[in-house]
Amino acid sequence: TLTVHPGEIVALIGPSGSGKTTALRAVAGFVKPSSGRILIGDRDVTHLAPYDRKIGMVVQNYALFPHMRVDENVAFGLRAHGAAEDVIRKRVPECLAMVGMAAYGKRYPRELSGGQQQRVAIARALAPRPQVLLLDEPLSALDAQIRRSMLDELAKLHRDLPNLTVLYVTHDQTEALTLANHIGIMRDGRLQAFGGAQSLFRHPPNRFAAEFLGRANLLPASNLQPGEGERAHVRFGGTVLSARNHHRLPKGSDCLVCVRPHDFRFARTAAQPNTISGTVVSVQWQGDVHNITFEAGGETMRMTSTPMASPPEIGETIAVHFDADEVTLVPEDARHG
Repeated sequence: TLTVHPGEIVALIGPSGSGKTTALRAVAGFVKPSSGRILIGDRDVTHLAPYDRKIGMVVQNYALFPHMRVDENVAFGLRAHGAAEDVIRKRVPECLAMVGMAAYGKRYPRELSGGQQQRVAIARALAPRPQVLLLDEPLSALDAQIRRSMLDELAKLHRDLPNLTVLYVTHDQTEALTLANHIGIMRDGRLQAFGGAQSLFRHPPNRFAAEFLGRANLLPASNLQPGEGERAHVRFGGTVLSARNHHRLPKGSDCLVCVRPHDFRFARTAAQPNTISGTVVSVQWQGDVHNITFEAGGETMRMTSTPMASPPEIGETIAVHFDADEVTLVPEDARHG
């Protein structure tokens, strides 16, 4: 069960084969669900043909008609819906301007870059003024720089069309976190987690959500004891750690301490709260960050740091800590939530 409110962007993410695209195609009308219903507003569209659903769809490979110029591609959906020619003449330039392609109407798709073709595909989907826009991995074929630019363009487009409801399928968690109001995480055809983008990132409800969205470090802990406010104390090996018990896990239970790589910081002293000592396994410099992998308590963990002039050496012992209010406890049982 999934509800997308009017004007929202909801992203569906998950590994390959998790059912993201199948769910999207069911909403579009290209896959018939074996049970359940699909509602758009108050309309039950479960058995309606795709062209009767008032939906726009953009797919990964753009699917532009190669023999049609850009303006003809954008006009195609309007003509299919029987729009008058004067409406088409007005609406096509509006949509091309909306995606920054006003000067390219007379070109053919082969004369455009991948990013430009994707903009035209979005303009074509928006031309009939759909209630819902479905985006199926629309940026996956683009290189990294164009992808970032298109993310900005999609965010701007939604600001310009605040009533447009968007269901966005992607395997890229950065896209989901950048664009979406809410995120659904899928695995094996089921929704494993659903919530606000920030809430789901900071307080994942289960192991799979924590690992898939943000690549969290999950430290096995035991003997949960209540602390002040929302905090609780747990044991990780021989170390007592404190974290937020956002999910109100019961006293004495086993759980996981969910620490994002950027939540680790180098400890000034071993006496700082929530300090863990470990041995450096690898150090990678990626321009704007250093990624450090270390082993502690039999677990392999990752931390990210701003670039360091003298990063630790492989085999060196380091002490890292985290702020209890920045990390959360996650139930050990992956089926929880």
